[in-house]
Amino acid sequence: MTRAIAYTEFGGPEVLHEIETPPVEAGPGEVAIRVEAAGVNPIDGKLRSGLRVSAPIVEPRRVGSDGAGVITAVGEGVDGLRVGEAVVFGGARGAYADAVVVRAENVHPRPAGVSAAEGAALGVPVGTAYQTLRSLAVGPGDTLLVHAGSGAVGQAAVQFAVLWGATVVATSSPARFERLRALGAIPVAYGEGLADRVREAAPQGVSVAIDAAGTDEALHTSLELVPDHRRIATLVRGADAAGLGIRAFSGGSPEPLTAQQQAWRAEAVPVTLALLAARAFSVELGPEFALADAADAHRALEAGADGKITLVP
Repeated sequence: MTRAIAYTEFGGPEVLHEIETPPVEAGPGEVAIRVEAAGVNPIDGKLRSGLRVSAPIVEPRRVGSDGAGVITAVGEGVDGLRVGEAVVFGGARGAYADAVVVRAENVHPRPAGVSAAEGAALGVPVGTAYQTLRSLAVGPGDTLLVHAGSGAVGQAAVQFAVLWGATVVATSSPARFERLRALGAIPVAYGEGLADRVREAAPQGVSVAIDAAGTDEALHTSLELVPDHRRIATLVRGADAAGLGIRAFSGGSPEPLTAQQQAWRAEAVPVTLALLAARAFSVELGPEFALADAADAHRALEAGADGKITLVP
């Protein structure tokens, strides 16, 4: 049998529990994977709590989409992947498990030197950051303001933007400044007077902004500092974007991602794996929990633990 984490009602972390499911089998176009690490993402907690609207629960609902592991079976019609290969995956329905079945297009070989935890940390954060930067056409000559720069999405956005020639200012608590400087960003503390601190850090002006915080302060500061409001994007307050005249990518947005945006999200993982292998990208790992302790992992997520939280079967 396969062990997995699920919930049968919306609520706090305590609704998460371990279930047993039949052994996984790879169908056509699919790959079966023994999970070595699963990434814990904020969206997992939002769906579990009901904060992000989803369909009614009619059977145990499994949790998680990102992970890393080793292929145990390859389905008919799958090329380029083999049994025994270390891989990274996204788009899974229930990555909090000791085994999963994933569509082959969502599975990528894991280079030597990239740990399972690092691989499990990529999917949602790097896909979101990469697609957002591409959609906003961030590049040389830009000064980018990233709100919540020390989070997983923020750190990915900082690194991609720096690699692409932009100057980056990132908000965080002062305790996280050292990490942001190491990634190439100019850190500024959030809180009263934020706009003035950003102006001091970037006297040349800010041309583009990404809100990964979801606070009124982040939105108002972006609107005040960025002349072209179509170069402001929120990843959290999607429902408010149209009224503010800014853009939104997921995060509760009523507008679905375009085919091009979906393609950028898919492209992000193999790009990042290559950068990791070349030591040109950094993943900050946080607390690691056993699969059975998924509720504690969600409590750590809600408490704002530093670094990427992972589950290990």
